[in-house]
Amino acid sequence: MAKQTALHTYHAAHAKSMGEFAGYEMPFYYEAGVLSEHNAVRNTLGLFDVSHMGQIQLTGVGCAAFFEKITPSAFSKVKQGVAKYTVLTNPQGGLIDDLIVTRLADDVFFAVINAGCKDKDIAWIKENLPADVKLEIFDDRALIAVQGPKAEEALSNCIGEDLSALGYMRMVKYGDLWVSRLGYTGEDGFEVSVPADKALSLWQKLIDEQGALPCGLAARDSLRLEMGYPLYGHDIDATTSPIEADLSWVVRKKDADYIGGDIISAHRDNGVNRIRVGVNLIDKGIAREGVKILNADGNEIGTLTSGGHSPSLNKAIAMGYVLSDYSAADTEIFLDVRGRKLKAIIASLPFVNAKTKSNKPNTGKAA
Repeated sequence: MAKQTALHTYHAAHAKSMGEFAGYEMPFYYEAGVLSEHNAVRNTLGLFDVSHMGQIQLTGVGCAAFFEKITPSAFSKVKQGVAKYTVLTNPQGGLIDDLIVTRLADDVFFAVINAGCKDKDIAWIKENLPADVKLEIFDDRALIAVQGPKAEEALSNCIGEDLSALGYMRMVKYGDLWVSRLGYTGEDGFEVSVPADKALSLWQKLIDEQGALPCGLAARDSLRLEMGYPLYGHDIDATTSPIEADLSWVVRKKDADYIGGDIISAHRDNGVNRIRVGVNLIDKGIAREGVKILNADGNEIGTLTSGGHSPSLNKAIAMGYVLSDYSAADTEIFLDVRGRKLKAIIASLPFVNAKTKSNKPNTGKAA
């Protein structure tokens, strides 16, 4: 039987389509429909239940060093309240998961992990956990994503705190509300960790008082696709290195003293055979995961890992892996969609520019 989040009663009463995702019964879309939900996030205010994701905390003097062992990112000099996107790596240089880690204090780190990876992530962390670090799993907290141009004003009104000074990839605690300015949509927004028994009240308040539109997983997928954000289990997995996944920016350059570091450093220094790219369709049609990518001679050069319609661009887009020789932007390719060869080109990521809050001071000068 599928698990349920703290907001399940709302979803059951209002969602037009629900189904199982990562072991949870989740809303795919509501009465307004996927297009309206997508556009609400891009233009006004959308609301997502992401409580199926895992929330964990690590405490102890060895926390920073531990994260520098299980991820390729640097954490020792990260300031308090700062969040970082990173990946867990395996000995083969592949990705166990991608996650966001926030330093709450010198010896305290909070992390949000993917729903479908929770069990294996926690098992991996426990397997490698040093004696001076304690792991805590928050099963009693929900997670709500408030996303869109009106997110700051709406959430500030609801919780009675001015969030205008909170920077992007920053976190602050207001009692039992833990507010992070981040998300997976490319818009300004927040993820709010809230005690499970208080989640429905906050959710309903954002809808009733601030006009937020509840959004399901379908809109979340189209939003992250437009941003070129990878989805674990589709665009990245245990066989993918961060270099192949076009995530080299999470890899620290000074050392390779982390799990899988030697292999990942070799990929970075010597190049890789394939790389994740964006794809713009030229011919009409939709190309989805699993579609073969061909060169002009009809030879297979890669595979799509995500694809669909972009509401913001009103065209079909996709992501996938191609041989490195074909990864340059505007390279002409073809997609084998059920025997039809659709013309397409390699595209730079993201497809849509991010509108997240800048952490740079306002000097009055153009950026």
